[in-house]
Parts: sequence; C-alpha cells; structure tokens
Amino acid sequence: MSKKFINASIYKHEDASEILVEDGKIKAIGTDLGPADESIDLGGRLVLPPYVDSHLHLDYYFTGQDPKVKNESGTLFEAIDLWNDYKKGTSKEEMKERIRQAVKDVASYGTQFIRAQTDCTDPKLTGIKAALEVRDELKDNITIQVVAFPQNGMFSYEEEGKTGRDLVEEALQLGADCVGGIPHNEWSREDGMASIKEIVRLAIKYDKLIDVHCDETDDDEARFLEMLNAEAMKQGYGQETTASHTCSFGSVNDAYAFRMMGLFRQSGLNFVSCPTENLFLQGRQDSYPKRRGLTRVKEFVDNDINVAFGQDSIVDLWYPAGSGNMMNILDNGIHATQLMREEDFPRNFDLITYNGAKLMQVEDQYGLEEGKPANFIVLDAPSAFEAQRCRVECLASIRNGEYLFEKAPRQYQTALDIDRKTK
Repeated sequence: MSKKFINASIYKHEDASEILVEDGKIKAIGTDLGPADESIDLGGRLVLPPYVDSHLHLDYYFTGQDPKVKNESGTLFEAIDLWNDYKKGTSKEEMKERIRQAVKDVASYGTQFIRAQTDCTDPKLTGIKAALEVRDELKDNITIQVVAFPQNGMFSYEEEGKTGRDLVEEALQLGADCVGGIPHNEWSREDGMASIKEIVRLAIKYDKLIDVHCDETDDDEARFLEMLNAEAMKQGYGQETTASHTCSFGSVNDAYAFRMMGLFRQSGLNFVSCPTENLFLQGRQDSYPKRRGLTRVKEFVDNDINVAFGQDSIVDLWYPAGSGNMMNILDNGIHATQLMREEDFPRNFDLITYNGAKLMQVEDQYGLEEGKPANFIVLDAPSAFEAQRCRVECLASIRNGEYLFEKAPRQYQTALDIDRKTK
C-alpha cells in the first residue's frame, strides 16, 4: 500500500512538499509525485526526521520522587551516592516497568531513537538486563541503544568480587551496545586514565561503540577528555566514540580549547551536551559569576564537530524535572549556548535529529531520504524557525509509514478573536 503525505514543509528539502511512502519506506520526496492509495494533507506543517535523545538514563526514571532519598546538596556526587544504595532494593520487573513508562513518555513527544545510559555497577546487572529486554520488546516502534555505564566507576567499585570493569564486560557479553565510563568519578586521576584505556580496549574487543561521561565537573584542569580523544585517535576509533557532558571544557582557557578543537576535528570525536541538567547541576561551588556548566557547543557547531543534545534525566536523584520533550531541550540549549544567529535556526534541529543519529551510527535507518525507512514526525509549525520560536508540539510520529500517534492541532479562541458590538 502506498501513502502520500502532501502539503508539507520538509526539513532540508526546501523545494519539496510531498513524501511518497511504499512498503514502509520513502520512495520519493518532491512535488507532484503522482497517485497513491492514500493521500494525507499535512496542512503546510513541518516534517522532521524523528527526535533522537542521545543521552538518557531510563533506569533512573522518577526515582527522584521517592521520599526516602533526597539530594540535599543538588550535586552530581551526592546523587551518585544516593543511587548506589537505592538500586540495591530494585527488582528487574520494577526496573522494566519504569523503563517502559519512561520510553512511553519520551516517545509521546516524537522521539524514536534513544541512547540509554544504563548503570551496570550491580553484581546482578539488574538495570542492564531490564533495559536489554525492553530494547528488544519495543524495537519495532523505537530504537534503543543500551550503554554499559559503570556509574560507580570501573576501578573504584567492587562488590561480590566483581569490579565495575568486570561488570562492563559482562554487560557487553549480554548484548549491551556501547561501552560507558565515568573517569572523573574514579578515586584518582590514575584510575580515571586507566579506565579510559580499558573502555577503548573493550570497545574494540567486542566491536562496540563508546559513550563516556567525561569531565562532568567544573574543574578547569580536568583532562580526561583530552585522553579519551587521544586513545580514540591512536586506535582510529574517533567516529565510534562519544564524549558526553564535557562540562569542564567550557571552563578551560581559550588557547588550550583552540588546540583541542583541531584534534577533535582530526579524530572525528562526537559530543553530547545535556543543557537543562548541566545548567542545573554545575556551578554549585561558584558564587558569582556562576558558570553555565555547558561545554563549547557553539564552537563545535562552527568547527563542524558533531554535537547533539540529550535530556539526560527525568525526575531522578540528579534532576528534579524533565519530560523527555526534545523541543524543550533544544529551546534551552540554543538559548544557553547562544545558537540563535540567523544561520543557526535553519540547522538547529540537527542537534536533536541528524547529529544524534550520526553518533549512534543508525544512519542506515534514519533520515528524510529516498530508500530510507519512513520514520518522521510532524510539528505544528510551517517552518524550522517558527517551530523553534514558538516551541511547538509534535502532532504526529510515523514509523515505517504507520502512525505511532496523531494529535489534533491545539485550537483556542481568545477575546481578541471575538467580534463584539461597541456602544
């Protein structure tokens, strides 16, 4: 059966207004594409590839509303300590229930691709097993990559005779898609450096992607990002490697940053910034001026270094809010990183679409191109600029040519619309 979506504004296809879909794939994008079994009028609205959330902790979803655990300092490190105790009382079924609900919430805003940072510093690998099962159960409607993330460290954690490093490898053997790490949470700089070497070694051994929580601090002397980039360069593994957060890189001196920009371009390293969460968590020890806590997103964009945005958390011990709405993440991100120049608006959606797909290496199933699966969303705006300016809703999410959901456009009437008689 064929479907034709007409009267559309198509992202990065300025001269096209129609998408022809056959057997779940995009057959053509253009104008006057001919007859189809079904014609769907989009009313001039914007079509995007689906949102990609490049960094999300599904296993932590809504743990922040448990009255027994409160992050009094609001800091990253207190949250890690609280979670270490909390997770020990969690069953796989309870974890799966929370992950499923998190995915449902996120998908309701138009996200179809998630990189799920999943804690594996648990001898039972409860979160990993839960996430892998949900990944496989929901694969027809949403693509989830599971990161084996050692929240408590590869070498600073050991329980029941297993180190964090051992558990990362077990998670990879179970089927996790990416090797994670958190060098700034190891007990020493030396352990942090050793963890990076081991992350890259394991990734190559198991043919996995890499995604490291890297320098998520305000320390302007942090250099784990430099080492991760160097190890990736040595192994020719830069395009398979993502550095998440890299908050400290926003605090380094400009001469050092300039040098590193050249090395990032050389390696092909990817970056993820989590605007809302790092704005909230970082700069806690600053008085004023208070740092934003974000990496150099604008400079990455200007230097053609791949960078994407992520939600990071939804109502957990690290972050008390969040909904999974990537439009909200984009809105906060482009304000905080000053990506609101004239040339930015036409490409800003890349930060929550194409750039994330690139670092997830799912480009074979992603994008508004002929021959690709018919995966796309419809926003309630006539253009990319208007969608960003008005922070509009996602009205529909289409997967393999079929609707995952469809919403009616919001309609309302105000006193300004009503004709009133005057005396």
